[in-house]
Amino acid sequence: MKNTPIARELIDKTIEDFHITDFAKATIREVKAIAAKAEADSGVEFIKMEMGVPGLPPSSVGVKAEIESLQKGIASLYPDINGLPALKEEASRFIKAFVNVDVAPEGCVPVTGSMQGTFASFLTCSQCDEKKDTILFIDPGFPVQKQQLVVMGQKYETFDVYDYRGCKLKEKLESYLKKGNISAIVYSNPNNPSWICLKEEELRIIGELATRYDVIVLEDLAYFAMDFRQDLSKPFHAPYQPSVAHYTDHYILLISGSKAFSYAGQRIGVSCISDKLYHRAYPGLTQRYGGGTFGTVFIHRVLYALSSGTSHSAQYALAAMLKAANEGKYNFLDEVKVYGERARRLKEIFLRHGFHLVYDNDLGRACSRRILLYHRLSGHEQR
Repeated sequence: MKNTPIARELIDKTIEDFHITDFAKATIREVKAIAAKAEADSGVEFIKMEMGVPGLPPSSVGVKAEIESLQKGIASLYPDINGLPALKEEASRFIKAFVNVDVAPEGCVPVTGSMQGTFASFLTCSQCDEKKDTILFIDPGFPVQKQQLVVMGQKYETFDVYDYRGCKLKEKLESYLKKGNISAIVYSNPNNPSWICLKEEELRIIGELATRYDVIVLEDLAYFAMDFRQDLSKPFHAPYQPSVAHYTDHYILLISGSKAFSYAGQRIGVSCISDKLYHRAYPGLTQRYGGGTFGTVFIHRVLYALSSGTSHSAQYALAAMLKAANEGKYNFLDEVKVYGERARRLKEIFLRHGFHLVYDNDLGRACSRRILLYHRLSGHEQR
């Protein structure tokens, strides 16, 4: 066995102390806690790559707006469960400006980070039709979303898109949808963690099949427009952030303040529900709640039960950031381009030390930012 920077016995003991039987299934937060303890016990500094915390300063536009709202006493008032009207308006404009899609302000709902948005979406989607009790993941994806379903006790299926890019995606995706048990499809684009980006052809396949099989699409846009191979930063001008919203009527766009605006600490995002989905009534929701549409159940039943609203001051911050971006006064992508540069440097270091790229190209193009690597150790591939 090769020597390693940290004694294997120390790592094994730390994992054992956390009562984790299969480290491959540990959550991001568990990995972080184990690394912190191993670092303290060994005295060896770890390079933290398990969480997207680049150490960038938050948007000054958001900070200023939030401070002003707090100074005016907003902290003493419960937020409207529907969301701050100004934020809903600017979120609707933001979707038009950077995705070129129309979503009414009523469907743009503030959430406590995109994680709450996916949790509420999973719950609501799973209750629409009792025959459709399973969420389908197009992987690789954000592993905590699967943990959310484990917490709920909901079923899910998954497949890795690596071997099913382009036209190959249709047959693979339809093999799941034709079973009739899928309520929603979820994926991230740009992808977290591989950083591949689904192309228009693939988004069209997802959208058209979702329409054919009456499935809701959850598009996780946590790294909104951060495909740095093209300039997606100009509001109301092409090119736009690619989206399934151009190819189906029943979708939720999950937009986060954490990455694009470096506002992770305030836990703020917006779940943007398409107009037709917002106003659609489902038999499962009617039976469970006695009425309501998808949108009203999402807001007044599910979100209300989860948190009774989203941080009031953070809503003012996100409203200000979106407004500045919509008006072309604030190029949010300029502030996060360091993601790409850091990834380039890390990629060079890893490749130099025996790692190799798993998702090594994106339908003929090198992946845009993040890297997912394997390393051969003692004859075993370690991810």
